[in-house]
Amino acid sequence: MIAETPVPPYYAVIFTSLRSEVDAGYAAVAERMMALAAEQPGFLGVESAREGLGITVSYWSDLEAVRRWKAQAEHREAQRMGRERWYSRYRVRIARVEREYGA
Repeated sequence: MIAETPVPPYYAVIFTSLRSEVDAGYAAVAERMMALAAEQPGFLGVESAREGLGITVSYWSDLEAVRRWKAQAEHREAQRMGRERWYSRYRVRIARVEREYGA
């Protein structure tokens, strides 16, 4: 599904990952993180795809909302588990969206 975002500017957090062979508990935590992110002030939407390489883009109203999400206690625990168990490699990029268009 394509996220319905407001008129720019806003911020995109781009999480790109390669999974490890460990799967224990991943799906439940990933689902919980999507639901928890949606409850956060400043959350605008999310898009995600995985076919080998996983890419999740979450959209936020401002950098303070991004900081609060990164620091959220349950999310911090999921980040730790991801580093230790579920991802062989990952990269997080934060970008300001200046313009968008589409059909």
